[in-house]
Amino acid sequence: MTTYRGRCHCGDIQFSFEHDEIHTGLRCNCSICVRKGAVMSDFTLAAKDLQIDAKPGSLSLYKFGSGVAKHYFCKQCGIYPFHETLRMPGHFRINLGCLEGFDAFSVEVALFDGKSL
Repeated sequence: MTTYRGRCHCGDIQFSFEHDEIHTGLRCNCSICVRKGAVMSDFTLAAKDLQIDAKPGSLSLYKFGSGVAKHYFCKQCGIYPFHETLRMPGHFRINLGCLEGFDAFSVEVALFDGKSL
C-alpha cells in the first residue's frame, strides 16, 4: 500500500489516502466531468478511508440533477479535488491531477459513460 497525498492548487484543501500503486485512471462523459476535464481515480474510497484537512470555509459543494453526486471544490482556487459518487453515495473518486508527485497524464485512462445515468 502507498500513502497518497493531494491538495488543491492553493493548498487550502489537503487530503490523503492509502491505496495500491495507481496505474490507471478514468474520464467521465457526463456534463460536469466534460467541463472539468479531470482524470479521476478508477477506484472509489469509502469516506472513512479519505482523510480531508481543509481550511475552515474553503471546501465548497456543487450538486445538480438528482443531487446525489457531490462535487467538491476549493472556494479560493476553484480546483476540484474529489467527488462523492452517484452510484455509491459515501464513496469518493479522486482527481488524480491533485496528487503530489503523480503524473495523471501518464496513466492509461478508460472512459466512463456517466452521460447515460
